[in-house]
Amino acid sequence: MNKSLLLATLLLAGLSSVIHCIDFYDFANIPDLVLSISRVLVWICLTIYAFHRKSLTTWILVSMIFGTEIGIHFPHFAQNLQVLSKIFLKMIKTVIAPILFATLVVGIAGHSDIAQVGRMGWKSLLYFEVVTTIALIIGVAAINISEAGKGIVLPQGYDQELPETTAQTWQDMILHIFPENIVKSIYHGDVLPIVVFSVIFGISLALVNEERRKPLLNFTESLAHTMFRFTKIIMYFAPIGVGAAIAVTVGHLGIGVLAALIKLLGTLYAALIIFIGGVLLPIALIVKVPIRKFIKAIMEPASIAFATTASEAALPKALENMEKLGVPGKIAAFVLPTGYTFNLDGSTLYLSLASIFTAQAAGIDLSFGEQALMVLTLMLTSKGIAGVPRASLVILLGTAASFGLPLWPIMAILGIDELMDMARTAVNLIGNCLATVVIAQWEGEYVEPESDIDFS
Repeated sequence: MNKSLLLATLLLAGLSSVIHCIDFYDFANIPDLVLSISRVLVWICLTIYAFHRKSLTTWILVSMIFGTEIGIHFPHFAQNLQVLSKIFLKMIKTVIAPILFATLVVGIAGHSDIAQVGRMGWKSLLYFEVVTTIALIIGVAAINISEAGKGIVLPQGYDQELPETTAQTWQDMILHIFPENIVKSIYHGDVLPIVVFSVIFGISLALVNEERRKPLLNFTESLAHTMFRFTKIIMYFAPIGVGAAIAVTVGHLGIGVLAALIKLLGTLYAALIIFIGGVLLPIALIVKVPIRKFIKAIMEPASIAFATTASEAALPKALENMEKLGVPGKIAAFVLPTGYTFNLDGSTLYLSLASIFTAQAAGIDLSFGEQALMVLTLMLTSKGIAGVPRASLVILLGTAASFGLPLWPIMAILGIDELMDMARTAVNLIGNCLATVVIAQWEGEYVEPESDIDFS
């Protein structure tokens, strides 16, 4: 039944696409009623298929399609749906700190293996540095091949203001890692300080005697299980929140800006696909990751990250699914949040690509040496990206200023930044999920599940 419904939906969607293309390119004058009916039939089939599949991932993907339709045809109404996406994000953020704290403390104090924390730290940083450097190089190569910035012309009357940003020094970036006030870090959703606090707390708990350790350890174990149940309840609202987020994004973007920068957008998506296929996939094969199970595990969190452009929104589900995949909770809870600062593959690739695009748009021909120096600069500055509001923009503005590049191309990029942010956030999430398996294998603690796992 599911396969028949899926086949019927795909056939209807294909037919609807052909009809809309014929109308769009004026090959024939298709009545509006026919166009509307074709879309409604696709909606009905998708809804029926989602009901029969009874899968949260399917509902999320279907809601993304609905959200896109609403954004295209009802752009003004779509902006009112922002409240729904914000509700989902707010609810997700409430569980991040308790889950991280509980899983890390249980992982460290429950096993009393303090030395492993140090090993995981240097192994993670080494892996992150290698992979993000490759991402930077791919970004530079992609934009040099496509030359998307050359001959760029902004749409007439286009106006985009750069939001206020404050650049951070390397001292600020280091200080941000350490919690000044744990309640403050939880309030602002600063993941890395929460991780540092939890690790130190877990080590401290492991050093006290068994009698004093056991009550707190039992509490954190109960807290972890409770928060995962809490997450499961919130995820029932995910299709609505994700669909609303897509609708707001699509309704907000102007077709004129998209047309002017479509080559840049295509370059980024192509580079990210090459990075996944040429870097992440070989790594997964080398460390013997069960590819089919891994894809199932990341499907839902990656779609959430894509639609909401917020890695934190997908963190609870990613943690849960990585544990189901066979990664110990203590490793997943350490590597995933740490990767949000040091292993943002999609964001670092985007930064190198966007920096060269800015020079191309301004007609500045950067030499190989200057581009290499730019990559080296981004290797250092991008590591503090997670703790800064509008982080990618801050780093991009700082790079432009360092190399004497103008700001107007960055204003142009902002026009499609939401679409670019979707892709790079999803790749950030995929890269960090893979990193948990790599470190678990490196530690000799990865255990592949013997049978199919329900990741919904």
